[in-house]
Amino acid sequence: MELKWLEDFLSLVDTRNFTRSAELRFTTQPAFSRRIRSLEEWIGTPLIERATQPVSLTAAGQKFRPAAEEMLRRLYQAREDIRLLDHAAANTISFTATHSVSLNFFPRWIRRIEEHKGVLFTRLDSNQVEDCVQALQKAHVHFMLCHAHNSVDLHLPADSFTSIVVGSDRLLPVTVPDAQGLAMHALPGTRQHPAHYLAYAGTSAIGRAVEHLLDHCADKPHLEQVFVSHLAAVLESMVRAGRGLAWLPESQVKDDLNQGRLVVAGDERWVVPVEIRLFRPKDGLPPKSEEFWAAVVASQADQA
Repeated sequence: MELKWLEDFLSLVDTRNFTRSAELRFTTQPAFSRRIRSLEEWIGTPLIERATQPVSLTAAGQKFRPAAEEMLRRLYQAREDIRLLDHAAANTISFTATHSVSLNFFPRWIRRIEEHKGVLFTRLDSNQVEDCVQALQKAHVHFMLCHAHNSVDLHLPADSFTSIVVGSDRLLPVTVPDAQGLAMHALPGTRQHPAHYLAYAGTSAIGRAVEHLLDHCADKPHLEQVFVSHLAAVLESMVRAGRGLAWLPESQVKDDLNQGRLVVAGDERWVVPVEIRLFRPKDGLPPKSEEFWAAVVASQADQA
């Protein structure tokens, strides 16, 4: 069995689409399909139900998934541990965070911690949430920071990973004001004049929290989806251009709201409260990272 077969399988678990996974794995679809077949031959039974769209896991595939995740995590953790024999790397606290959290939360948050701990040697990789999760699972980083909502499963099993709330935010529906200072694209819209909706791609955790609100609200809004992106910053630029409304983190648009450059497009029922969580593996981390975790836990306990 080859390591890349496991990575291929877990990519397919995430995307449920052979073409998309082949693109993400930088190979052709026929080559990708052959590697999945090779893994199934090695296992001795089909793992993927190809008759459904999107593809799904067979019972064997569902049972094999956590084993594959654990094998990869331990292999990458072992590799990271060996790399950390280098002194400089051993003193670096590494993070991955979603783009919005990287830009709007991380700098202030790490500065507050350094006021008590002194200057820290840190590294931050900014990615989409799925890439952040994979980086943590593969032990490429020590910690992950992202927005979290109880409706969104990040696929970090509780027996292998833990987390702590380090901040809070709100997803606000915002748009540009009209000549009277009112929302140009207002909720809930009407059947004749639906509000133009700038949506997150399905891979976005923020987007899944927003869709959960829209799916479960009592007063269904009338929305016309006119644009999709996985980046909150891109959606913000489209909002500024007057293209519609988008749910953006309050931390990202607070100054614009205060200055009247943007306005909230609906009342409190359209607001999505979210947490900002710091995730880590339950396995031991290098000493500097363990000290950092202890300091964060103590800080949050003092604020409780």
